[in-house]
Amino acid sequence: MLELEHLVFEVPASEGSKKTKRIIDDISLSIGDDRFTVITGPNGGGKSTLAKIIMGIEQPTGGRILFNGEDITSLGISERAKLGIGYGFQQPPRFKGMKVKKLLEIAAGKRLPMFACNEYLAKVGLCSANYLSREVDKNLSGGEMKRIEIATILARDPKLAIYDEPEAGIDLWSFDRLTDTFRSIHEARDGRSIIIISHQERIIQLADEIILLKNGRIVTSGTPADILPQLGFAQRVDPDPACTFTKPTEIAVGEINLNC
Repeated sequence: MLELEHLVFEVPASEGSKKTKRIIDDISLSIGDDRFTVITGPNGGGKSTLAKIIMGIEQPTGGRILFNGEDITSLGISERAKLGIGYGFQQPPRFKGMKVKKLLEIAAGKRLPMFACNEYLAKVGLCSANYLSREVDKNLSGGEMKRIEIATILARDPKLAIYDEPEAGIDLWSFDRLTDTFRSIHEARDGRSIIIISHQERIIQLADEIILLKNGRIVTSGTPADILPQLGFAQRVDPDPACTFTKPTEIAVGEINLNC
């Protein structure tokens, strides 16, 4: 699906200087269909820059980008979006006067029935009754904005979805819903691929391939079994099917919140 060939991205070393600094230094990689790829590594290593180059937000200084065999190196954001690439910002933009439902419909490219909007928001841990008529403005918290943006990417349903630290600013319960959503998208095996930039172990655990990026270069890559020990994580294993669980606490129906 995606091929990066000897990508380079340079910026001036300082204001007015003719010297340059390489943020992305000769990166080559291939991501096929139905792949879940996590890019991780220390801050300042070039992860977000690489994601922006793939989306067309930044233009590489050198190298090529191929998407389904087509050279898209010179294409802009809109052209890449039409080809099926979606992107979630680390800090999502806000749109004063734009309501959440309208934003979802713009992302989907069509009018959406209420049940579809409900589903997209539920997947990111939001109640549609509380959010569809709200404006996407400064009154929403950073975590709310992040979840709404991810919902718009789900509504867009791209062939390749790129998420830049989707866990940022999201509470633990919503993060659980989010990881379940990423897992279900991947398990659908419908040809779509996901690239996630993350430091979160629970997201990294979901990957088919982990890419460790440092100082603009790929230090190593491989499966979670290969890479997790290098990151200081122990790969999780499924619990013993014979394991017994304690009896769940009974709860009266009247105690359940039915408002949402």
